[in-house]
Amino acid sequence: SWNHTPQQIADLTEELIETTKAFNDHIASLSSNLTVEGVLLPYIDFENESQLLINQLFFYQYVSSDKDIRDASTAAEELFSEKMIEQSLRTDVYEVFKKLQEKVDSGMLSIASKEHQLFLSKTMLGFRKNGLHLPEDQRQVVKSYLSKLKELCIHFSKNANEENGYILFSKEELEGVPKSTVDSFEQVDKDGVQLYKMTFKYPDIFPVSGFANNETTRKTVYLGNGDKCKANNVILEEIIALRYKLAKLLGFNSFSDYVLDETLAQNVTTAVSFLTDLRRKLTPLAQIELEKLSEFKGAEVFKWDFKYLENKMLSKQYQVNETEIAEYFPMESTIEKMLAIYEKLFDLEFQPVLTNTSVWHEDVRQYLVLIGEGSNKKFLGVIYFDLHPREGKYGHAANFGIAPGYAKRDGKSRAYPITALVCNFSKKTESKPSLLKHYEVKTFFHELGHGIHDLLGRTEVARFHGTNVPRDFVETPSQSFEFWTWEKSILKNLSSHYLTNESLSDTLIDNLVSTKHVNGALHALRQLHFGLFDLAVHQLEDDESLELLNISRLWNNLSNEVSLISSGNYTVDSYGSFGHIAGGYESGYYSYFFSEVFGDDIYYTLFKDDPMSVENGRKYRDIVLSKGNSEDIMDNLKLLLGREPTSDAFLKEYGLDK
Repeated sequence: SWNHTPQQIADLTEELIETTKAFNDHIASLSSNLTVEGVLLPYIDFENESQLLINQLFFYQYVSSDKDIRDASTAAEELFSEKMIEQSLRTDVYEVFKKLQEKVDSGMLSIASKEHQLFLSKTMLGFRKNGLHLPEDQRQVVKSYLSKLKELCIHFSKNANEENGYILFSKEELEGVPKSTVDSFEQVDKDGVQLYKMTFKYPDIFPVSGFANNETTRKTVYLGNGDKCKANNVILEEIIALRYKLAKLLGFNSFSDYVLDETLAQNVTTAVSFLTDLRRKLTPLAQIELEKLSEFKGAEVFKWDFKYLENKMLSKQYQVNETEIAEYFPMESTIEKMLAIYEKLFDLEFQPVLTNTSVWHEDVRQYLVLIGEGSNKKFLGVIYFDLHPREGKYGHAANFGIAPGYAKRDGKSRAYPITALVCNFSKKTESKPSLLKHYEVKTFFHELGHGIHDLLGRTEVARFHGTNVPRDFVETPSQSFEFWTWEKSILKNLSSHYLTNESLSDTLIDNLVSTKHVNGALHALRQLHFGLFDLAVHQLEDDESLELLNISRLWNNLSNEVSLISSGNYTVDSYGSFGHIAGGYESGYYSYFFSEVFGDDIYYTLFKDDPMSVENGRKYRDIVLSKGNSEDIMDNLKLLLGREPTSDAFLKEYGLDK
């Protein structure tokens, strides 16, 4: 259920801490006659069975409308993380596993399950990455670094989620912004003047940035949005310094080396070379795109101009109007038809839970998911949709795994996955239903791709379930699913005007599809800025580099140099709201491009000729999506594609194949 009080969150967290300590005490007491059945399997079971409650208690901080509950959830995660770091650094537990590993290596013990073998291997690697092989004094330093890092990352995230800034504009300053957006703004009387309150939530800021005719308005939005989380700037400086020190203490050249050895890239050199080469190839194309924008404006293009000019260009040259397109994607019918696509491809059924639901907010939808046909249908898991913004809620779009699936010890039954999509789409108004912009439809497909990956997981061990794959593969399924939002036949079926129920016309679909790569190189360079910044701050190799690091200067210089678009000599430290860098993607933002190579290859090979190929949908499900990280990713990709993966489709998508 989702009705925990702040006190219950605190009490349950304390119970989890005590239970974990008692379990590890038991493992540590097993000094002799070590067996797989006595050590490894109970350890796996305990980890499997703990995940649901842990994830649920800490999820509240991202979605609860009650600040007391959000604060309790944050405090619980801080306390639990601190105590779990202590548990992860227990040398007595490490010694037990070390002896177990030695017995396996010598042939005295055997592990039948490949997943269980992998679990032991990953556990031993985790012990080493926590410094269990170091002397006591150094282990204490590692502990202090890990504890402080977790605390700082939690606060970074909380500051971003709790951000509630706004800008007041007059009606004249909002000229050009869609009326439905302006009408949704809270009105404030200031000195007898009626002003409109624009928050920095997506449904507010995107239409103003993209349609306000007044350049001063757009610049004000750009500068305000860039500085909305300034408290996080200092936090990030401390995070970067601690990560550098941790990596050095553990014997790595840099924090990137510490992180990337378990990815498909395997090392920072590969990641940096990949992004640098992509930047080199994209820059000439981006320069041509920027010249066209400059000609369109008749003057220099600044960052606050980009989306506005692009929208004007799309409307004038391609007859594509974002607001008009959205009228064909009312949320209710779009969700229904989108789910039908996944149902057909992967043999699923989504059943909405309309009564006796247990959710954390009245806006949340709950679905039971089944797999199979007719009498062979089986329960697969649960997915939640939390789709609209509210105060204190996570401000971007993401999929949150609440409970992983895994095989229970009886060998017959399973624990089923629970997953949640958290987005921020506009709510319905008195005159219109919630209408999705095309980019929001794409976002929905992307995040649901993560949810599907989570639901389809069929592993023995929770640690390898669903999206628990290498960071530079986790985006692959979602990126492959984005292609469906550009296919003519799919768009025809997916669209339904909220007044007439008519689908998009062939002409409008053709126009929309023709815009897919408009300014594609410029968009890609913006993402490359994030990826290159992320790697730059995490590949510091000596104290002097750390001492000389000026994060603000690096961020702003890279922004102007890589994206090619000027910020008008303004210093905008928007890294304070770069949530990925403190939320699990540290030294991993390159993954969005790296994963895309595989995602594009999968779509071109399996679905480009027939987007609704049931045969290939099942292959994708069974060979890749269901396996999580339980088998070698590259081996499964080769099996799926019938060959080694290539970058041909990726290069073609960016116009780099010529």
